[in-house]
Amino acid sequence: MEPAGRHSNELGDFLKARRSELTPGRVGLPESTTLRRVAGLRREEVAQLAAISVDYLTRLEQGRVQASTSVLITLAKALRLDDDQRTYLFELAGKAPLLRRRRRSAQTVRPAMRRLLDQLTESPALILGRRMDILGWNAAAAALYTDFSRYPANRRNYVYLLFNDPAVRDLHTDWEDAARTAVASLRMEVAKDPDDPELAALIGELSIQHPDFRTWWATHQVTAASYGTKDYHHPLVGDITLDCDIWGSCDESGQRIMVLTATSGTPAHEALRILTAWTATANTPTTNGSVRRSSSTPAED
Repeated sequence: MEPAGRHSNELGDFLKARRSELTPGRVGLPESTTLRRVAGLRREEVAQLAAISVDYLTRLEQGRVQASTSVLITLAKALRLDDDQRTYLFELAGKAPLLRRRRRSAQTVRPAMRRLLDQLTESPALILGRRMDILGWNAAAAALYTDFSRYPANRRNYVYLLFNDPAVRDLHTDWEDAARTAVASLRMEVAKDPDDPELAALIGELSIQHPDFRTWWATHQVTAASYGTKDYHHPLVGDITLDCDIWGSCDESGQRIMVLTATSGTPAHEALRILTAWTATANTPTTNGSVRRSSSTPAED
């Protein structure tokens, strides 16, 4: 394979040609009423969609910097590249072998994590994996947040649902604060695995679909907070403030369990008891004899 430097000008020309074919309306940006000096998207618009700086995109188009895999994936999504164009982009950047890299192994919930999840009956709990994917949840978490089983495994992601599930969005009393914190946490995931293509695809999709995500992602704020409080407004129990604690697995799986609790005797604790009772009623046998599971721990990404 040829060094990336030999393709520098071709890479820049290819990126400029692709953005010249797009319009703001096609990529979800507002149309400008002023006369555009160049055809297609401006650098500022592409940089906004890809959540990178204009200076970085300029240097990339001029062949003065090499793009990481995550940036290439995000650019490919922002520029609406098809499979052949995407392959060509990676070839020009000298990243073709990464396209043939095998998919990362499926995230399987650790047995100890699964047992702990099943034993937490009154406290909502989630098992988070790479990219903040939701690998498992108990009945109380489903009652508080949403029925996660409604989504395919590749959509069960904490940040994705926070931006795209109306029930999850409306649940948070201060959605903006919760979303900003989640975006900052996702930034930490990039630091752990900057070349994860699934993570880059998630960031690219959210950047294109949600202006708030693009804005907050571009601030480069990060957080590794493992405890705090969360304020919710639940349609069944009303306003509720819960303590949130996140514990990481001792192995290298990167799995964490997030548990929401309340002090015994408080209104929040009573609200959790109501949710638990409501869930127990929902788990009664159906007419065909089946029983809904009280917790779920999918084994795949």
